[in-house]
Amino acid sequence: MYSGGAYDDYEGGGYDRGYDVYGHVGYDYEPHSGDPAADLDYENRQYYKIPESVKNFLVYFNNVIREGLVFEIQNLYENNFPKLTEQYYEKRSWPEESEVAAIVGNDRVFSILYKELYFRHLHARIPNVITLEHRFQSFLNYCDLLNCMLSEEQPVDLVLPDQWLWELVDEFIYQFQSFSQYRAKLQNKTKEELAQLNANSRVWNVLCVLNVLHSLVDKSNIKKQLEVYASGGDPDSVAGEFGRHSLYKMLGYFSLVGLLRLHSLLGDYYQAIKVLENIEIHKKYSHVPACQISTSYYVGFAYMMMRRYADAIRTFSSILLYIQRTKQLFQSRTYQNDQINKQTDQMYHLLAICLVLHPQCIDESIHQHLREKNYHDKMGKMQQGDLSEFEACFQFACPKFLSPSPPPTTAPAEDYIKEATKHQTSVFMDEVKQQINLPTIRSYLKLYTTLPLSKLAMFMSKAGTKEELENSKALLRTDLLCFKHKMKNVVWTKGTSGLEGSFQSGSEIDFYMDHDMIHIADTKVANCYGDFFIRKILKFEDLNRKLHAIKI
Repeated sequence: MYSGGAYDDYEGGGYDRGYDVYGHVGYDYEPHSGDPAADLDYENRQYYKIPESVKNFLVYFNNVIREGLVFEIQNLYENNFPKLTEQYYEKRSWPEESEVAAIVGNDRVFSILYKELYFRHLHARIPNVITLEHRFQSFLNYCDLLNCMLSEEQPVDLVLPDQWLWELVDEFIYQFQSFSQYRAKLQNKTKEELAQLNANSRVWNVLCVLNVLHSLVDKSNIKKQLEVYASGGDPDSVAGEFGRHSLYKMLGYFSLVGLLRLHSLLGDYYQAIKVLENIEIHKKYSHVPACQISTSYYVGFAYMMMRRYADAIRTFSSILLYIQRTKQLFQSRTYQNDQINKQTDQMYHLLAICLVLHPQCIDESIHQHLREKNYHDKMGKMQQGDLSEFEACFQFACPKFLSPSPPPTTAPAEDYIKEATKHQTSVFMDEVKQQINLPTIRSYLKLYTTLPLSKLAMFMSKAGTKEELENSKALLRTDLLCFKHKMKNVVWTKGTSGLEGSFQSGSEIDFYMDHDMIHIADTKVANCYGDFFIRKILKFEDLNRKLHAIKI
């Protein structure tokens, strides 16, 4: 996966690391004093610090991973591990890997997986204790894990549940994002920290992260599998030895979603959609809800930034309906569910922005939710041309953008974290300013079938003199051309990749100009009442059943 010398050697914490041609890490680590009696006493003291129930859990966890009991692994991972965390490690770290190794018989694969959970716990529960050393060690542990999977000539004998595999890839990108934000903040960093960052410039480098994700995609042949699957063929026919293995197949698929997220964070929206070219985006390919929701969030956001508002609205509406119908799955308090709930709120904000810029009919239940919550007030302000409301909604709902190149350590000691977000906000606001008058124009055009340009110019401005009116008419012609241009977007068509589509007008109003007269066509879109009435009928039937049960 990595060529020799891909990273600067990192010296710290007692490790002397060397890389082979795959970047595989070798250890020369002496954690103890060399005195056998002292070492045994050290191990015993460390061993008995861990509660008995935790030791039993770790031993059993190691055994079921070695035996490949995927359903039991999933139960331990999704239920027992969080419970023990709440009970013993809510505000402190899990035991060090060296302590756990003595319990599980120094199993290398389990130790790597445990360290991934260990560092994930630090980032999720106690981020204030994370040091630069922790960030480096976490990255190197990911190198160990991925080299273990990718450097072998045969697929590794390891089976993990899809939920764990998704969260592994998701956490990998999150920790890269966290490190990038840490790296961009030069304030309050000591000379030693800056020297370490300089000496280890390859650690959490964006090119290395991209290399990891592309390596997993290539190893699994997931692109060919998805292409064959989409055409109705057998994916296993092109999967290869690794691609037929569930571990590699799912890691490859989740890495595509990871690339979507990473390119979105870097502001490359075309490439973000491009990596999913073999996936029909509006289909539910993944049975991991967090993956499906994250995919829709970043796809919808990329569409919005590419001015493909119809596709963005369809993407957001589809996933928000799914969340409404399955909301009971996301009630428990986990960091993944917290992330899902936050992304849901962000998608409602993005949907509100898209509907203001590109009005169209959406599902009644989603529309009702927008009316009931505070989104309705926000949409009203945006329709009235409040640029500050547009900016506030965008900054709340957008991902935390990253710069592909961190500031040099010799730069002034300032906070550079928000530079990328400021740039993307500026790009978005430039687009909004170009069409800030369109909602007002639309509201007037709805009232007429023919309308003189001079009359609309008087409505749009408070021109007093003839000269001011002529200037207003000239500006209005520009706005009307802008209306025509902005309402015509590329819209995805079924059976094509996410980037393809045809130009379609999404406006509920059509018009043309004959000299100084505007002719408005009656193109009202019929509301979809069928689904609304069906839902209400089913709701009343449910209420009747409940009332009948109470009477009995």
